[in-house]
Amino acid sequence: MNERKTVRVTIFHQNYLLAATDQDGEVESLAEEVDELMVEIAKRAGNVDTNRVAVLACLELIDRLHLAQKEHAGLKERVDEKAREFVTLLDGALQT
Repeated sequence: MNERKTVRVTIFHQNYLLAATDQDGEVESLAEEVDELMVEIAKRAGNVDTNRVAVLACLELIDRLHLAQKEHAGLKERVDEKAREFVTLLDGALQT
């Protein structure tokens, strides 16, 4: 069972204490990625408030998630298709 621990992270110049049960460093790594994304967005967007940067970061992340889900679905379909082909070949080999 994973132990809960508290980790301190900084995201977009704000410090947060988070409860974590993940592997060591996982939450910190995720927070670092979010921080980098928000800093990048703020640089591109210019003079915008923190809430706007956070919303834009959320939209970017959900876009990435949807892309990954589509890729996963495509790969799953290919695996299912190959499995059906394999079953057909195996059935044919066993009948001879």
